[in-house]
Amino acid sequence: MQNAAVLEKRGFSQLLSHRPYLLYLTAQAVTRFGDSLDSIAYSWMVYMLTGSELLMGSLFAFNFVPGLLFSLFTGTFVDRWVKKRVLIVIYLGRGIMVSITAVLFAFGLLEVWHLFFITFINSTLECFSRPAEMSIVPRLLPHDKLMTGNSFSTSISRSAELIGLSAAGALIALIGISGTILIDACTFIFAALIIAFMPNPEAAEAAAEISGSPAVTEPAKRSVIGDIREALAFVKQHALLLITTVLAMINNFCLAPLNVLQPVYVKETLGVGAGGMSVLGSSLLIGMVCCGIWMGRYGKSFKKSTLIIAGSILLGLSYFALGIPGNLPAFRLEAAAGCMFLAGVAVTILNTPISTYIMEVTPKALLGRVGALMSVLCTAAIPVGSFITGVIAEHQPPPILFMIMGIVMMLPVMFLLRKKSFRAI
Repeated sequence: MQNAAVLEKRGFSQLLSHRPYLLYLTAQAVTRFGDSLDSIAYSWMVYMLTGSELLMGSLFAFNFVPGLLFSLFTGTFVDRWVKKRVLIVIYLGRGIMVSITAVLFAFGLLEVWHLFFITFINSTLECFSRPAEMSIVPRLLPHDKLMTGNSFSTSISRSAELIGLSAAGALIALIGISGTILIDACTFIFAALIIAFMPNPEAAEAAAEISGSPAVTEPAKRSVIGDIREALAFVKQHALLLITTVLAMINNFCLAPLNVLQPVYVKETLGVGAGGMSVLGSSLLIGMVCCGIWMGRYGKSFKKSTLIIAGSILLGLSYFALGIPGNLPAFRLEAAAGCMFLAGVAVTILNTPISTYIMEVTPKALLGRVGALMSVLCTAAIPVGSFITGVIAEHQPPPILFMIMGIVMMLPVMFLLRKKSFRAI
């Protein structure tokens, strides 16, 4: 273990020599900081504006509709377009839409239908950004540094989110909800400027291919449907991608109550205000940051399958434990924060090897499409889980839902342990 730690420390240092990757990582950190502010301010704004658990669940579910409708097609276009330009346009577009939300709320003009419309536009833009982000990372880092790079990215991005969550409550009190959301809009615009200064990795890649090949033929043009079929054929050849995707679908379905009902859980179960959401969010991110550092040093010492199984079990246990603090006579928020810390550790242990495996086995020309296909499959369960959560929440309190879903999350582990091909990853 001593030698592994030394090697991984040296690996972290080597990442600093990849300037384009550092610029990309800086842009990601800036947007994550803004998103963390928005996660508190926006959730509280929706809760104040609607006051309905069913409507909150419906809006959260609606957020994933564009992804289900468009992601397969957007992934195809992202594979054809310059990823750097895609990210710039997407960040600018999201900054504009978030600004509109802040202005409407500030002047008391924001209505429920505005929330659905703006959510639809933002989610549609994210359909382009997700495959672009997945596709650009393997072009910025060599394959042998992807695990370290993904772990490093997790630590930096989650640290930025942690700072944002810590500042969210103070900013809401100081400049209000609309002002806080407006800061989030500015972070997207700033991130677009950072990406604009990042060297285009595809240009260098194309130049290297031309210099290494005396005769370059123009690739045959395919239709959008043909591109999608190519991605589907690739995924069919890699059954382990489907296994990990199904696991992600189950986890996303089970996490819907926590995502939808967190304001209700904080206010009614824990008996605290918006600051309680900052505490829980901060605890989650601290767990992700700490685990990201650990993964960067020791992650390569374990099989990816071992990490995925361990992360699944820990995530289910921590989620189940969130149902306990409401029954405690005191220190409810502190106990819930401890559960969220463990959940943050579990999420990083689970997600880092999955994303790294996808990047390692997928050709660069297919990353956008395959990433979009994985995204569609993984998020398909979220709208269903969110809507069901809104309906059940009218009759059952959040702690009961958390405990039930925590048990469900651990059930697939028994199947994975019996799958030899999975354990070989």
